[in-house]
Amino acid sequence: MNIEVNNADRKVVIIGGGPAGLTAAYELTKYDFSPTVLEKLDKVGGIARTEDYKGYHFDMGGHRFFTKSVEVNAFWHEILGNDFLHRPRLSRIYYKNKYFNYPLKPWNALLGMGFFEGAAIVASYCRWHLFPYKEEDTFEQWVTNRFGKRLFETFFRSYTEKVWGIRCEELKAEWAAQRIKDLSLKTAVTSMFLKPRHTIKTLIESFDYPRQGPGMLWTAVKEQVQARGGTVQLNSSVVGINREGNRIVSVVVEHDGRTETIPGDEFISSMPITLFLQRLDPPPPPHILEAASQLKYRDFLTVGLILDKVDTFPDNWIYIHDPSVKVGRIQNYKNWSPDMLPDQAHTSLGLEYFCNEGDAIWTMSDADLIELGKRELAQIGLAQSEDVIDGCVFRVEKSYPVYDGDYASHLEILKQYVAEFTNFQTIGRNGLHRYNNQDHAMLTGMMAVRNIVYHEKNNLWIVNGEQEYHEADVIGRKPTGQQERPSPWPQVLNPVTPYIDDALMGISLGLVTALFTYFLTMFLL
Repeated sequence: MNIEVNNADRKVVIIGGGPAGLTAAYELTKYDFSPTVLEKLDKVGGIARTEDYKGYHFDMGGHRFFTKSVEVNAFWHEILGNDFLHRPRLSRIYYKNKYFNYPLKPWNALLGMGFFEGAAIVASYCRWHLFPYKEEDTFEQWVTNRFGKRLFETFFRSYTEKVWGIRCEELKAEWAAQRIKDLSLKTAVTSMFLKPRHTIKTLIESFDYPRQGPGMLWTAVKEQVQARGGTVQLNSSVVGINREGNRIVSVVVEHDGRTETIPGDEFISSMPITLFLQRLDPPPPPHILEAASQLKYRDFLTVGLILDKVDTFPDNWIYIHDPSVKVGRIQNYKNWSPDMLPDQAHTSLGLEYFCNEGDAIWTMSDADLIELGKRELAQIGLAQSEDVIDGCVFRVEKSYPVYDGDYASHLEILKQYVAEFTNFQTIGRNGLHRYNNQDHAMLTGMMAVRNIVYHEKNNLWIVNGEQEYHEADVIGRKPTGQQERPSPWPQVLNPVTPYIDDALMGISLGLVTALFTYFLTMFLL
């Protein structure tokens, strides 16, 4: 493949200074491009940014750094070096005034749920594997078929509905297939007692992390891009995108109270695809704008609380499944990295509230949100209100592309339309309207650069759409020709269910038999 020799004269404009956009800019500088990155906020990182309040660093969402991509992992270590720490993981689920380790630990789970509840969960699993939903259109159907209804109601419904703001019966199954794919009840149960032969990445017990949060990485990338001749322009909101036929020719930017038109030869965008289409001039056909209007996003905000306590709880984060409080997840930043705090005598927590831009939570004043956070922290029992000595609030818009209703058909219309532009690529979580991780977003940026430099035809829409990019993929699979012995249960029960596996079927039958024997004995006695 031939690389263009006059790259310095080719103007590449990148909309968005998050992981996808900055990765693309950094990769372009390796080929003598001088890209221009336009970021609407006052700092880089996008959804993966780190906010600062009086020297306390707040990670927006809590970003574990792990990937199966060699290129992404090399990128992280190349930029940060010794500032990239390896950290232990501890996370738990708060449910019915109890804490459950996640991944599951045997005695913790048994003591928390009790023998009879545990047996009921296994019995429910067995029932739904024998007689599953015939269709898997929704999140509720997908999870129930693989975990059973009782476990779905216990550990999936409340938290999922907090995150998305819609009922699990309305959330599409594609989200579950993407995020939970290789994690199953068998995996969870067997990993409680046995060290698995394969490693499931959603169950990793350690991860890498920048010393002062993910924003530290993206600030360093910004500086590298600028040192190599690129431009990263902050506080620059793209308010217009000019096109001539099927080519983008320039973008209109508001910066420091001025409006500026920036021309370019190639354009890469990580801004929400809906906003990109709304700002096109001339505008797209009405049916394109109508399809764009049907795509929705979920927002969230972080209530940062500073406590006059050395320690509160040992977790990196806790999932709050209790529906009696609004908070969905609590981050303990000191346990991500001690350098997230300027004073080790204190503790800083991030209470995450999932909401929609403009709703009651989003529009609540900062002072009221801090008071809400203090009350709910005390209600859960993690700290007392008087322990909180300061607080702050950070809002993060369009954090999660929503997989609801007919989103897939609307998105397909938009994909076909933007594919007609010969010098434009959309990347990243919001650019592709896909709930990607940070490393997936970076991969889309890298692939977009290869499309420009090497004239490749990489399909950016399938990143994290295939097993190769999946977070929950397994390490240590048997090579081809050494596959595991097939389960006998599908052969016996087929076509009753396609979900039976031999290990958990044996556990299920054993528990059910034991319970039957126990109750029969008690009855006879």
